[in-house]
Amino acid sequence: MALSYKIECAPVSFDESFQAFFENFYRISDDPTANNEYVKQFTENATLIMASKRLTGSSEIQTFRQGMWEKIGSRHHKAAKLFPYGSNASEAMLYGTVDYVLKDGQEINGVEWAARAHLVKEGDAVKMDFYQVYLDSAAQKPPK
Repeated sequence: MALSYKIECAPVSFDESFQAFFENFYRISDDPTANNEYVKQFTENATLIMASKRLTGSSEIQTFRQGMWEKIGSRHHKAAKLFPYGSNASEAMLYGTVDYVLKDGQEINGVEWAARAHLVKEGDAVKMDFYQVYLDSAAQKPPK
């Protein structure tokens, strides 16, 4: 019996407002003063998973977001690829890199990351109700 490993790939329609959402999201993500705006990119009961941390809801995301800047002076995401999934896609995978400058002046460049996101529309606004980031947290630490 022959085994089949064929994967079907359907044509994908991706809402242009979803792509624009991600472009704006990473701009907001890189702004240390935009904590409230960052939280508004998620639905009220959204799930955010970053490395081993799982957060649910605006309050937990807000607290986590504030802590993200504890040791980081600046950060710049470069989202290189966006992979929508399914017909009329509302789910996507992303791939990119991020550069950091720590508050002590050390630079960490080109840390690779991937993310899985599910998008919804609330009125005219696009938001995420699920966002999971895959990142090698060891790569974020400066060399000793």
